[in-house]
Amino acid sequence: MKHIAVVEDEDMMREELEAILQKAGYRTSGITDFENAAAAILAASPDLVLLDLNLPGMGGFQICRELKQKSSIPVLVLTSRDQLQDELHALDLGADEFLTKPCRKERLLARVSNVLKRYEGRNNLLEGNGFLLDRQTYTLYIHNQSVILPQNQGKILEIFLEHGSDIVTKEELCIALWGTAEFIDENALQVNLTRLKKTMTNLDMPQQIIPVRGVGYRFVGQISER
Repeated sequence: MKHIAVVEDEDMMREELEAILQKAGYRTSGITDFENAAAAILAASPDLVLLDLNLPGMGGFQICRELKQKSSIPVLVLTSRDQLQDELHALDLGADEFLTKPCRKERLLARVSNVLKRYEGRNNLLEGNGFLLDRQTYTLYIHNQSVILPQNQGKILEIFLEHGSDIVTKEELCIALWGTAEFIDENALQVNLTRLKKTMTNLDMPQQIIPVRGVGYRFVGQISER
């Protein structure tokens, strides 16, 4: 059962939206901690967020921005704000859909279903702090852009994300790159790591690859994969 977080400050509207979604077969969570809404949503780990823009505390735009920086959770904006500039701004921040109130429940449910279907094929994505990596194509999604990494850089980033905060040994890196650890070419390994570090710097990624003396490397500053 898909899980949808509803971020709406009007109690009656939130309850109505949750009832519509539950009747359609979804599990819902009402988010009411508007000062820490983004953190509450990330903790709930929903499959989709239904987000109002006119909120007390942390505004809807700020919530959308933070969610898209820290996760791959899809966001459907449902708001009474009907100005084109609001819609364009929300989409620019990464919102997946934009609907205005009042909205017929049939249209709402159709948009919810469409967004969820679009995300079903994204199981091959690994999630870091502010970016996504497609492990099949080594496409890096970051700062509202996509960059196709060279294969070796993609392989290194993939294994770091799979290990989370754990140390990745030199042997594991060599197996990922060349399929064997019988002979560790320190120079070739360093060249590939240096190239990835340069790419990360050029993309303003906050993560760092830290050497662990005599063992391997640790990827510092990333958030667990989704």
